[in-house]
Amino acid sequence: MGNKRTIIKMQNSTSNVNVANVFQKVEKEGCKARFIPYYDGCLVMVEGTMKRELALQGLPGVMEVITTDSLFPLAGKELTGGKSSIVKIAPGVTIGGGNRVVMAGPCAVENRQQIRDAALAVKKAGASVLRGGAFKPRSNPYAFQGLGSEGIALLREAKEETGLPIVTEVMTIEAIEWLEPHIDIFQVGARNMQNFPLLKALGKVDKPVLLKRGAMSTVDEWLQAAEYILCGGNFNVILCERGIRSFETRTRNTLDLNIVPLVKSLSHLPVIVDPSHGTGIRSLVTPMSMASLAAGADGLIIEVHPRSEEALCDGAQSLSCGEFSQLMDMISRLIPALPVQEETEKICGAIPVI
Repeated sequence: MGNKRTIIKMQNSTSNVNVANVFQKVEKEGCKARFIPYYDGCLVMVEGTMKRELALQGLPGVMEVITTDSLFPLAGKELTGGKSSIVKIAPGVTIGGGNRVVMAGPCAVENRQQIRDAALAVKKAGASVLRGGAFKPRSNPYAFQGLGSEGIALLREAKEETGLPIVTEVMTIEAIEWLEPHIDIFQVGARNMQNFPLLKALGKVDKPVLLKRGAMSTVDEWLQAAEYILCGGNFNVILCERGIRSFETRTRNTLDLNIVPLVKSLSHLPVIVDPSHGTGIRSLVTPMSMASLAAGADGLIIEVHPRSEEALCDGAQSLSCGEFSQLMDMISRLIPALPVQEETEKICGAIPVI
């Protein structure tokens, strides 16, 4: 566990004077205070032990005082009183709180026809978000690295035709600013889960961030990585389990589904699963997608390619358009049988939950 921290939740739209008064009280106690934007209000994070925490509760503008020794106090459920968060992706598309979202598309954007065909197919099948990589971090420097800015332009064309919001990977701080107007979700890949300068920069943007778990990362390391984004004031974070590296060689990774209910018991952030990278085998994607939702996942991100035998990246784990349509039909029959999810945070992702 970490050092003791106190989080002061300020009332929505509270005055700067009230915030300054809280800072003054905290610093008189010899503690450090940090200002963190939080939807329509703010949080004051206190590091150190305060002797008169109860006195803070009565200060003007203070809504709640929370004390925790968690390593990830902003990602932890203490912040929301045990409720789960909802993240707004686009108008009419939210994730968390019983809203299960399927993101689908090719691993990499290869050409206009490929991404258009994929986008139309996943839209028709019922996907809510289009995935596609324009920048591809590859283990081998000679492997296909993506089309870069041309790939983003092609994704935009597909979005304009289908209306699907876009999720794509960001690899550098410099790319954030020019990507932000064109995409709807920034994806942080497994290799960049602990790229702390990148995570800090994404904490300053007003767009959802999909944070994939590192292949060798523990749950605590993953949630602390999310904490870097939350510290900047961006609470629109979606966690993604994509498999871990183990001794097993028959699959690309070992899809660690037990962490779905585990993380949901620890954190208010929505959790989705990537069964494509998690298994690396096309025939395993459908059963592991169903298992992920049964385990409580808030959604899936699935690789779909209209001609997987020609794919420049991850063809062996990509569903065909027909296979994806069949999976979505199975999902539509599974979801009504799943338990109703827990109560959600009343204000999350900058939208009210009605």
